[in-house]
Amino acid sequence: MDLNGRSILITGGTGSLGKALTKRILAKWPEIKRLVIFSRDEQKQFQMAQEFSSIEYPQLRYFIGDVRDKDRLIRAFEEIDFVIHAAAMKHVHIAEYNPDECVKTNVNGAENVIHAAIQTGVKHVVALSTDKACAPINLYGATKLTSDKLFVAANNIRGKHDIKFSVVRYGNVMGSNGSVIPFFLNKRKEGVLPITVESMTRFNISLKGGVDMVLHALDSAWGGEIFIPKIPSYKITDIAQAIGPECEHRVVGIRPGEKIHEEMITASDSFFTYDLGKYFVIIPQMPNWELSEFVSNFKAKLVPEGFSYDSGTNDEWETVDSLRALIKEHVDPSFEV
Repeated sequence: MDLNGRSILITGGTGSLGKALTKRILAKWPEIKRLVIFSRDEQKQFQMAQEFSSIEYPQLRYFIGDVRDKDRLIRAFEEIDFVIHAAAMKHVHIAEYNPDECVKTNVNGAENVIHAAIQTGVKHVVALSTDKACAPINLYGATKLTSDKLFVAANNIRGKHDIKFSVVRYGNVMGSNGSVIPFFLNKRKEGVLPITVESMTRFNISLKGGVDMVLHALDSAWGGEIFIPKIPSYKITDIAQAIGPECEHRVVGIRPGEKIHEEMITASDSFFTYDLGKYFVIIPQMPNWELSEFVSNFKAKLVPEGFSYDSGTNDEWETVDSLRALIKEHVDPSFEV
């Protein structure tokens, strides 16, 4: 894939993944025509512009806007080739308390992105999902599952337009804004790390891994796929031990809408799930391409009936030592225990 001479827009572009994507894209494709950072937080745009200046990178644009505003999206998508949709309300407990706001951003916003992309001639939209969209028990997960369904089905309403929509679904991004690792790093100064329940597990992916996955989907998707990485899990108690072994690990109970273990593929998905080697992919139940050609092209193998993929029964696990090394590499270079 060569993005030189092309134009890309990232919704929610001031978030952790948006900034990591920006860094990778500008470094790998210096002749990119335009890279637009679309978000609603002017302060975050101001801060990001200190790191990625439009003077140093004249192809970079900062565009204030909200995915709830379809007209603004249409304006922003003009002459854009690829859209990476990362904007979302993502905090589980905040979504539980403000459900209508979560729906407006995660569901209505997804619809707006789809229709604006079709209307303006965008070639490919890659939407970011979450493990919480799989068999959701909270509103955030339910809205992201709805968003996934909208993007998959969008391939059926494109008509004569040359556009495709695909989804990437992964677990917690190590060190992302609001995630447990920076939270614990801050809390250890107080000597107490609040743990929900001791048996809790989560999937783990680095920002680099998230960026790799988005670019893989942008390059290879045929339209309608949900890409899922093969990544390790960790125990919440191991994160606490890795960051604050001298701290009190205080069990505070599960928060509204939280799961003990996260899922990314359910047994019901197994009939449409293929192993691509580095990734799994859930294909659309009604693809608008030939399945046999897809299987042959990617050497895809259908997973066994009843296969599921969750953080509690994963085959690959981070240890306390590996977590410490990852924190130092990906989150805080000055980290020491």
